[in-house]
Order: sequence, then C-alpha cells, then structure tokens
Amino acid sequence: MIRWLCDYHNLNEDDLRNSLYWHQDNDAVSHLMRVASGLDSLVLGEPQILGQVKKRLRIRKKATLTPARWSECFRSLFPVAKRVRTETDIGASAVSVAFAACTLARQIFESLSTVTVLLVGAGETIELVARHLREHKVQKMIIANRTRERAQALADEVGAEVISLSDIDARLQDADIIISSTASPLPIIGKGMVERALKNRRNQPMLLVDIAVPRDVEPEVGKLANAYLYSVDDLQSIISHNLAQRQAAAVEAETIVEQEASEFMAWLRAQGASETIREYRSQSEQIRGRTDYQSAVGPSTGRRCASHLAGSGMETDQPPDSCANEITSTGCP
Repeated sequence: MIRWLCDYHNLNEDDLRNSLYWHQDNDAVSHLMRVASGLDSLVLGEPQILGQVKKRLRIRKKATLTPARWSECFRSLFPVAKRVRTETDIGASAVSVAFAACTLARQIFESLSTVTVLLVGAGETIELVARHLREHKVQKMIIANRTRERAQALADEVGAEVISLSDIDARLQDADIIISSTASPLPIIGKGMVERALKNRRNQPMLLVDIAVPRDVEPEVGKLANAYLYSVDDLQSIISHNLAQRQAAAVEAETIVEQEASEFMAWLRAQGASETIREYRSQSEQIRGRTDYQSAVGPSTGRRCASHLAGSGMETDQPPDSCANEITSTGCP
C-alpha cells in the first residue's frame, strides 16, 4: 500500500513513512471505534465523522478490500458510535459557531417551526446554519446575498426564498431571527433599519446573531428594546463552556469504547478457536477412518491390499474412504 501511494503520488517512501502510524490488535479496534465515535476528530464529538466512515466502508466493500473478520469489526462501529451518542453528552452541546447560533435560537424560541429566519450571506458558515435549521423543522427561511446565483443553490437545497442585500430593509420586519455572516467591511444592518422593523412588527422581539468579522450588525442595535443582539464573541464563550462539557463526556465515551473493543477482541479470539476446533475435528475423522480400515482388514491383509493397489496403479495416499470403496469393488489378492 505504501509503495502504491508513493508511486501514484510521486512521493519519497521514507518521507511518507515518517508521516504514518500503525495500530495492531486491540489498539487497532479501539482506534477505529474512537474515530467513528468522534473522539479522535479535530472537533471533539464531531457527528459528521461517522458519515465519512460509512462512505469509506462502502467504497472498501465495493472494491472487496476488507477481510471477513474485519468486516464484522467495521459493522460494529455503528452501534458503538450510537451507544456513545445516547449514553453520554458528547454531542449535546454546540462547539461550532454555526451550531451554537442555532442552539441559541432554540433556547430563545419555544418552537423553530413557526418562526421566519433571515440568513444574510451564503458562505460556508451560513450553509451549515441553514442545514441545522432545516433539521430543526424551520419552515420559512429567507437568504439575502450579494450574488443571487450562489444563494439560489443553497435555497434550492433547504427550501428558502432568495433576496438581494438591498431588499433587507424592506424584508427585515418579516424575520423573527436574523443570522448574518458576510465578508462586508462595513455593517449591513444598522440601528435605524432595525428600529423601523420593530415598529412595523409592533415591537415583537427579534433575535440577531452576528457571526461576521468585522461585524455585519451595528453594536448599537443591542441597545434597542426587543432587539436581542449576540456577536461571535458571545458565541465563543458558549462554545468554550460547551467544549469543557464535551471533554468531560469524552471520559465516559472512552470507557465505552474500551469495553466494546475488548468484547470484539474476545469474539475474534473465539472465531480463531472455532477454526482450530474444526480443523482438529477434520483431522480426527481422517485418523479414525484409517484406524477403522486397518482394524477391518487386519495388518497382513492391509499390507497385501496396499501392495495390490500399488501394482494396479491406484494412488495409495487417497483418503481411507476412497481406498475402502476401491477394495470393495476389486477385492484384495
């Protein structure tokens, strides 16, 4: 495998070896289970890792690259990861800006299915926010972006309406939640714009989450009654707190992984023992067959039969049952 990688990518083998690591036996099983459970990811408890593992395993299965025993190990990864998710809080708290923004919205609004969300921007962060919101049953989303084409692709995926940045002033009053993340050097949403929206909404509250750097929403907006403004700095404090909770949950998760890895290795050893027993039984049957044959014909007759068979051209190293059949049909001198 290493030579193939070096040849395919034109790499130096020594350089590649210095960047690799190996796991064997129980350590290998534990490593696979830790990866699938999100314990070995850059973002602790990252749920998307399991989907990536599933995709890689489908590719390996299609290419028939996985030995039978390890196929069983790979199948065990999914219930282990599920157990880690259900029995610990490894994934309960948000540790990404996008997820934290959605979590904040869920804490403030009793149900997201009845709110209207305005997303400002169409970059990677807003894409993640939109997908999280869709997973939490948000029915109405509006995406405002400088270029309509980029926003339209995301809108088609999550079932949102697309508007231009210049339309925000007129549509702001429709939004209960505004989440903004653009690369604009100047604020896009000003205090006056929010004041007008609140007036048209008859002072129904608005949640504004500004996760842009520099800011998309003027800080003065936070001073308005019924306008609740959170910046990326506020979210980072939430994330730091949640990350500490995940690290505590990871200790419990490691215990589960070690237990499951030990159980799998015990099963694997049992499979090896089963194969040894089957081989032993097969050899025992062959020995018994030879013993029964010799007992039936007697020593002297056995020697005469062997000589007769050798003279007749029959292979004398055939299984005893075959020899017995031949003797039955031809007889011994």
